[in-house]
Amino acid sequence: MDSSEHSRAERRLALIVATMASFFTPFLAAALNVALPVIGEELGMHAVALSWVATGFILATAVCLLPVGRLADMIGRKRVFVAGLALFTASAVGCALARSGWGLIAFRTLQGGASAMMFGTGVAILASIFPSGERGRVLGLNAATVYTGLSAGPFLGGLLTHHWGWRSIFVVSVPAGLATTAVAWRGLKGEWRGEVRGPFDVVGAAMYAAALVALTIGFVATRGMAALPWLAAGVALLGGFIVWERRVEAPLIDVRLLTENVVFGRSGLAALINYAATFAVAFLVSLYLQYIRGLDPRGAGLVLLTQSLTMAVVSPMAGRLSDRIEPRIVATEGMVIGVAGLAWLCFLDRETPMVVIVAVLFVLGVGFGLFSSPNTNAIMSAVDKRDYGVASAMVGTMRMVGQMLSMGIAAAVLAYFVGPTAITPALHGQLLKALRVAFGISAVLCALGVWASLSRGNLRKSRGGATGTLAGSA
Repeated sequence: MDSSEHSRAERRLALIVATMASFFTPFLAAALNVALPVIGEELGMHAVALSWVATGFILATAVCLLPVGRLADMIGRKRVFVAGLALFTASAVGCALARSGWGLIAFRTLQGGASAMMFGTGVAILASIFPSGERGRVLGLNAATVYTGLSAGPFLGGLLTHHWGWRSIFVVSVPAGLATTAVAWRGLKGEWRGEVRGPFDVVGAAMYAAALVALTIGFVATRGMAALPWLAAGVALLGGFIVWERRVEAPLIDVRLLTENVVFGRSGLAALINYAATFAVAFLVSLYLQYIRGLDPRGAGLVLLTQSLTMAVVSPMAGRLSDRIEPRIVATEGMVIGVAGLAWLCFLDRETPMVVIVAVLFVLGVGFGLFSSPNTNAIMSAVDKRDYGVASAMVGTMRMVGQMLSMGIAAAVLAYFVGPTAITPALHGQLLKALRVAFGISAVLCALGVWASLSRGNLRKSRGGATGTLAGSA
C-alpha cells in the first residue's frame, strides 16, 4: 500500500503501536539492570552468569535483525511485527516464572529474538505509512520513546523490585504487550511487502549469525589472547558472508546498498560508530559517580537522567528538522557535539563539580539526540520501498552491534587497568585512569563518525543522481 492511501487516523494508530513497541525493550533492559543484584541473590547467579542476562538478549537481537528484516519483506511486515509483539509478551511471562538463572537467560534470549521482529519491522512500517515529508518527525518521536524507556527504567524498576520483587518488572509488561498486540493486529490495515524474488537465504543467515556469535564471544566473553581465535573466526565469517551475498541469487541483503548507495552505506557506518562510541558512557559515568564520588545507585541514576531526558526532548525536534534540511547536516552537528562532550570527560577528576558533570551529560544528550533520528531518516529515505524491511533491520543491527562493541571496549579497558577484582578505594586511582582512557577512545571513535556522517553526501541530491536506481522512490 502507498503512504498516500492511509488516513491520518491510521497513521496515528501506527505511530502509537510502533512507539509502544519501541518502549518495551529499553524499559525492560534499564529496569532489569537495577534488579540484577537481587536476581543474583535469589537465583544463585554469579557475576558472569548475570552478565549473560543482558548479553544473551543483545546477541539474539543482533543475530535475528537482518534475517527478520528480509523475511518481513517477503511475507509481510505487519505479520512479523505482530508475531514479534506476541512472542515478546509470552517470553516476559516465561521470565517472570523462571526458577533458575539459566531459565531466565533462555527466556531473555528468546525475548531478544522477539525484539528483533519488532525493531526489524516497526520503523519499516512507519516509513511505509508516512510520506517522506513527515518521516523525520515520526522517527524522532519513535526515538524519543526509546530514550523515555531508558529514562523510566531505572526508577520504575527500582520501585517495582523494592515493593513487589524483580519478577514484577516482567509481570507489568504483559498486559501492555497483550493490548499492543491486539491493537496492532486489528488496527493496522493492509500489509506491506517488498518485491523479493527467490527463496530465503538460509546459508547467508547462518553465516551472519555465526559471525556475530564469534565476535560477541571474542569481545565480551573472553579476555586476552583467548579472544583472538574467536575474533579472527568472526571476521573471516563476516568476509565469507559478504562474498556469498554477492553471488547468491536472492541475498539476505543486497551488498550494493552498502557499496554503491553512498548515503545508505555511510549512514549505517555512522550509526555503528556512534553506538560503539557512546553506549557505554552511562555505564562508565555510573562507575565514576558510585565508586569515586560515593553516590548510591539512586543518586547516580538521577544524575544520569540528564542525558536520557535531554535525548528524549531533542530527538523529535531533530527529526522534524531533518524533514526540512539535509539530514547529513543535522546528524553531523550532533556527532561534533558528542565529540566535544566525550573529550571533556577525559579530564574528570575526584573533585569535578557535580554541576559540571550534569552540564556535560546535557551536552552529550543534545549531541546524541541530534544524531539519532536524522541518521535513521537518511537510512530509510535512501532506499526503495521494497528494501524498507532490510533498511529498518540495518538500523537495529548497527545499534546492537555498536552496543556490543562499546561494552567490549569498556570491559577491555577496565580489565587492563583494574583487573578482575572487586573495586576498593585503593583501586580508585586506577579506575579513574581507566575511565579517562575509555572516554578518550570513545571521543576518537566519535570523531571518525563525524567523517562517516559528513562524507555520505546529500540525500536529496542522491535521489535524483547516480544512486537513483538504489535510492529510488523512497
